[in-house]
Amino acid sequence: MNAALIKARANTTLLLVLICIAQFMVILDVSVVNVALPSIKGSLHFSTEGLQWVVNAYTLTFAGLLMLGGRAADLLGRRRVLLVGVFLFTAASLACALATSSAWLIAARAVQGIGGAIISPASLSILTTSFTEGTERNRALGAWGAVGGIGGASGALFGGLLTQGLGWGWVFAVNVPVGLAVLAIGPRVIPEGRAALGHRHFDLSGALLVTLGFVALVYGIVRTDVLGWGALGSLGPIAAGVALLAAFVLVEGRFAKAPLVPLAIFRLRLLRAANIAVLILYGGMFAMWFFLSLYLQQVLGYGPIATGLAFMPTALAVAAAATVAPRVLAAIGARATIASGMTLVALGLFELTLVKPGVSLALVLPGSIVASAGLGLTLVPATVTAVQGVPRHLAGAASGLLNTARLLGGALGLAVLTTIAQTRTHNALASGTAHLQALTDGFSEAFLVGALIVVVGIITALVLLRQPRADGLKSTLAPDAPPQELVP
Repeated sequence: MNAALIKARANTTLLLVLICIAQFMVILDVSVVNVALPSIKGSLHFSTEGLQWVVNAYTLTFAGLLMLGGRAADLLGRRRVLLVGVFLFTAASLACALATSSAWLIAARAVQGIGGAIISPASLSILTTSFTEGTERNRALGAWGAVGGIGGASGALFGGLLTQGLGWGWVFAVNVPVGLAVLAIGPRVIPEGRAALGHRHFDLSGALLVTLGFVALVYGIVRTDVLGWGALGSLGPIAAGVALLAAFVLVEGRFAKAPLVPLAIFRLRLLRAANIAVLILYGGMFAMWFFLSLYLQQVLGYGPIATGLAFMPTALAVAAAATVAPRVLAAIGARATIASGMTLVALGLFELTLVKPGVSLALVLPGSIVASAGLGLTLVPATVTAVQGVPRHLAGAASGLLNTARLLGGALGLAVLTTIAQTRTHNALASGTAHLQALTDGFSEAFLVGALIVVVGIITALVLLRQPRADGLKSTLAPDAPPQELVP
């Protein structure tokens, strides 16, 4: 093997590692703060209602700006946009760690979300355009999907270790050296790359509508934890979000000169099906770690570190399944792999309905491991399917869509399942059930409904992930766009 080839492979490996590290930071910060919330509440004097905004400020800006971040990567240059996102995320992480008031921390978390919304779609579009479609890209996307799953699953572990060992500020400060390393190495490793278009028009009206629409929608969803689903404070923002997104579709389809998201991209059946599957999967499963964290601490009496360590097997399960997923994908195809992975998730959630006071972790650990393995097995083929055959100039938009489906599905599922769990617990307490039993009754019902949601996702994937026809998309998406490649 000659020296040039060895150097090229080394650069490719370093690129993949760097992109995965950036993605890991972003996904980790969705969940790492959960275990630190009690410490943050005492230190910065948050009210119980105000404390939720330590999480929600990040989620709102992250979800609302994902599409904008993806399109910016296409138009302005993927390396440039990614590094801007990493800089914002790193600076905001430092600001979070140094926060001395609740308002300061919430504002810094919102800026963190903006950085995450830039990093996540830019990182995926860099992989999509830097690796050859087929085995090479599938392996890269497998690694990218794995670190995303591990980031979500290991948040409690890192949060517990850092909070109890060093203090809650280190939950955020740990991002700073990692971000600085990406900023130092990135310019030499990441290809610039941007869409080869004859214009650089930026669809400001579309960007504003989709961003405000997603922010309003997610805001209404997260407010249901406090106000309930029937309150005007919840329904008003949700209705406004739906109206804004409807206006976005109208503007993109009829008025935008250079649409933020060309609506013809939704004619790619595989992209559409993969996004729906991911939305449903996260709607049913994302809340699993939230409820398990509460169960371990509030019912079984675990501390932050013990809770974090209890989640380690789930993180390993995600990683192991995502590692073998590309080979399974090559052997049986995307449809069967996604359906198999989601079946594991549903089975694991069904097993978790056995939670009750006084039992050991051994009762619920198998279910959480099986569900986590199912997530790792599903994410890789879903990611590959969502970006396969998408023209290069739309790679950022497709990446933004997939990440939006993940986050919105998780936010909606968490809000719905939390409401179900709280309602069941309150009803049980009203009927005279002991407190710990009432808590686990609520958790059990949430796991059951989550499993049923994933079952709907299995059926959806089997129906929608059929082999499509190359039906004229070349002329619709772009004059020089390649026809969509087919996935079994």
